[in-house]
Amino acid sequence: MTEGNFVDYVKVHAASGKGGKGSTHLHREKFIAKGGPDGGDGGRGGHVIIRANKGMWTLLHLKFKKHFKAEHGGNGGKSRSTGKDGDDVYIDVPLGTIVRNAETNEILFEITDEGEEVILVEGGKGGRGNWHFKSATNQTPRYAQPGIDGQEDWFQLELKVLADVGLVGFPNAGKSTLLSVLTAAKPKIANYAFTTLKPNLGIVKYRDFQTFVIADIPGIIEGAHEGKGLGHRFLRHIERNSTLLFLIPADSDDINKEYEVLLNELKQHNPELLDKERLLVISKSDMLDDELQAELEKEIPENIPHLFISSVAQKGLTELKDKLWKMLND
Repeated sequence: MTEGNFVDYVKVHAASGKGGKGSTHLHREKFIAKGGPDGGDGGRGGHVIIRANKGMWTLLHLKFKKHFKAEHGGNGGKSRSTGKDGDDVYIDVPLGTIVRNAETNEILFEITDEGEEVILVEGGKGGRGNWHFKSATNQTPRYAQPGIDGQEDWFQLELKVLADVGLVGFPNAGKSTLLSVLTAAKPKIANYAFTTLKPNLGIVKYRDFQTFVIADIPGIIEGAHEGKGLGHRFLRHIERNSTLLFLIPADSDDINKEYEVLLNELKQHNPELLDKERLLVISKSDMLDDELQAELEKEIPENIPHLFISSVAQKGLTELKDKLWKMLND
């Protein structure tokens, strides 16, 4: 899914370099007519390597560059000199990237740590030079090994956003507004459904210069796990969040029902999501008086902690930060 500069799915073709040929050189020198074999080994073909880069948060840079080819290894030379190794090619990706085989859809590995490097396709080994094959019965071998061919294939790169807290809610629940007041992020905000078409990340500044990351995921609707609305393409972005913040507006017709629908969509997408810490937050509560709030309290499920907040009126935001920090660090 792409919108603006956010790209979370690409296919790339990677080809490693072929190994260099071994040399069949025979040593020749003044006064030495038959010096014997001294052909060197071929160099290794270049690898194609996936490299983590925490400065990236999208796969946009791979949208128009899909082919990566490493250099071939150099051939061996005389005096047992080894050929030059082919230069490796690096594909930088954000943390949270999953690499799959495009044909089988098998997950090969995941990139989660800064500076992590994983060889995607390995360069071919260089062939051995003729001096390796010298023996008592064959003192001048005139053959050497060819280099091993490189590998090539198509791969699928998928990004799962890395954040501490994931905002879960129906379209127009106020998730983008909350993100904008808790962090310095500037998501698109408007009074209609599906304003947010891409995940937005923001850093929440907490006490004593500590921080945590919160992600605003495009709104979920009933049937999202089947691809309805913006579909399951974005549900996978909350798989890495350690805490899920369910945001439901105070003017909702039925808070308990909305919460159950959201919970069911997560369960249908991936049952393991239900094992994560959960917090229910009632937004737009500046429109409630004490009596109305007491009435709404009766609708809220008993098995989940909850808070009443208002992003516009800045109500309950400090308590929300405290609660999230405690949940993340317990």
